Amino acid sequence: MTASVLSTETIGSPDASLSGLRHADGAALGDPRICIAILDGPVDRSHPCFAGADLSEIDTLVDPGNDRGAALGHGTHVASVIFGQPGSAIAGVAPRCRGLILPVFASAPNGGMILCSQIDLARAIELAITHGAHVINVSGGQLTPDGDEAEPILARAIEACVDNNVLLVAAAGNDGCDCLHLPAAGRSVLSVGAMDGDGRPLDFSNFGAAYRDQGLLAPGRDIRGALPGGGVALKSGTSFATPIVSGLAALLLSDQLARGLPPDPAAVRAALLAGATPCDPSAGGDCRRFLKGAVNPGRALTLLVKGESTMSIVDTLPGTAATAIQPSDAVPADAPPRLSPSPAAAIVAAELAPQTAPEPKPAAPPLVMPSEIAPSDCGCGGGEKCSCGGGGGKGCSCGKSNGKGALVYALGKLWYDFGTEARRDRFMQFMEGAGGAAANPYDPAQMEAYLREHPYEAEALIWTLNLDATPIYAITAGGTFAHLVYDELRRCLSGQLHEGVEIVSIPGAIAGSVRLFSGQVVPLIVPSRRGIFSWATRPLIASVLGARPDAKAAQERYDRRLGGLNNFLSRVYYDQRNLGLTPQDRALNFAATNAFQVSQVMENATQGDYELDTISVRKSPVCRPDSDCYDVEVAFYNPQNVLVANRVYRFTVDVSDVIPVTIGEVRAWSKRA
Repeated sequence: MTASVLSTETIGSPDASLSGLRHADGAALGDPRICIAILDGPVDRSHPCFAGADLSEIDTLVDPGNDRGAALGHGTHVASVIFGQPGSAIAGVAPRCRGLILPVFASAPNGGMILCSQIDLARAIELAITHGAHVINVSGGQLTPDGDEAEPILARAIEACVDNNVLLVAAAGNDGCDCLHLPAAGRSVLSVGAMDGDGRPLDFSNFGAAYRDQGLLAPGRDIRGALPGGGVALKSGTSFATPIVSGLAALLLSDQLARGLPPDPAAVRAALLAGATPCDPSAGGDCRRFLKGAVNPGRALTLLVKGESTMSIVDTLPGTAATAIQPSDAVPADAPPRLSPSPAAAIVAAELAPQTAPEPKPAAPPLVMPSEIAPSDCGCGGGEKCSCGGGGGKGCSCGKSNGKGALVYALGKLWYDFGTEARRDRFMQFMEGAGGAAANPYDPAQMEAYLREHPYEAEALIWTLNLDATPIYAITAGGTFAHLVYDELRRCLSGQLHEGVEIVSIPGAIAGSVRLFSGQVVPLIVPSRRGIFSWATRPLIASVLGARPDAKAAQERYDRRLGGLNNFLSRVYYDQRNLGLTPQDRALNFAATNAFQVSQVMENATQGDYELDTISVRKSPVCRPDSDCYDVEVAFYNPQNVLVANRVYRFTVDVSDVIPVTIGEVRAWSKRA
């Protein structure tokens, strides 16, 4: 196989290795309008190689302040491969681009790393999207058991990258086998394996069926990078090949800007894959290990300049869907042993370092999450940003987005937590004193009865919003009217227990994070009382559809409306459930709470025996000033007659405020089946 345009010897000299991307205006260093997000360990931004780099740190669930361990070393090395400044000890691939640092891995006291759940990774991906990233670098992953897919929340976050035209670049993993990692196995992700200076795959670099369509090889041996405190190190692994490809993608986007074109990450991904130097079967070797081929930035640039920039992520995917995670292939008998997946254990691959044996894998802490994402050489995790009481929120730092706390409109079920044993025992003692019998504070019926008699105690709980049994947010309230928020939370909990409440909506702004009793750290929402809703079948019938009529003909119409409305809500909650963080998801979730408008759509559609087909959200091409508008489109089809035109209904949602609002009338039209 012909050697790649890149080699490990030229990593420290971007001008030499990336001459094909050089532009008269300096595009070979990157354009500051192009943003690359690093989802990794914390970064030592005081390292001399970052002097002059435009790097911003975004608040996540990891506190980078006191990290001096493995996560800091991993994140600093990865970031320096992209953002190391010219003339410094580390000359990065795209040093003039803007960087976002979102720590998702934290160092553990034993020298390893703390684990990171798929939900925490998904949350960081969506934060990177909302902060304007064009490229997201994830130098880590979770070994995928045969037949397994990403959890729905992570799959949704990967889909959000497609929806927002953001390129997600992820490490293929270092197990040395025919096996896959998440998120690299996501079908719209650009996965990266490691090769040597001659363009040959390194023995530890993973390969697999999905990677042969969406994976590139990049230099991954002895990659020069920054050590925390000012030093320099050589490290090997797919972790350090990945930022090379992320940097190259940023340079191609910068070149698009230099040519007066809008940056198109989807087209860049397609060009990098189409331009890869493939394996030469006549040269011998296992061509499966070459993935799609070796990265060839010059060829990719040629494809873009020729006008082939209309390619999309979906255009490069086999099949039709763009969000499914493909299962792994069988692992050869002589492949390195993999850990057995367990509900609370990360599957961690050992990062290969020159002349160094792999470190023992750290034991997994008792997290609620069933699976974790890890950097290529260790575990990963969400450290504690701050520990807040249920009502205080003191000491929490605010995640910022456009000058204000990141907005959320989330759906789930309400629950509660104690945070500490002391607080749990306090509730137990007071509940026993009130009821005169043994109390179980984990029994929601007992807790609801106790709060009904002592409503002020609601402020002492850590209220959470859960998807299934997994907390995704904690909820607190402050100010003069905080008691009204807690009263509403109590009513929602009571509704879940006694009235069949299925979904609760919590709109608000993120204001730090909270460590729960299990050790899991979740973001903290300060909610807006006027947007907290709960709904179930019976209340929905009463408030939206009224009582079921007596006449048989009217009953059939009524039942169609009811079925369509329930179908819509179920699709949003179960099929398209999300964290409510991106503008698209906030618009979708608000649409689900706007039962009256949805009911009108269902009534019109079901009159013609139509059934719900698809729900989609896209940026609205027309929007009033100072607003952020998205079109929610609900499509219906007639299962009895496929020749009848489909019906599409669209309503526009403005998500610029903490409580979204619909704009204008519902639009409807027919579409050819």
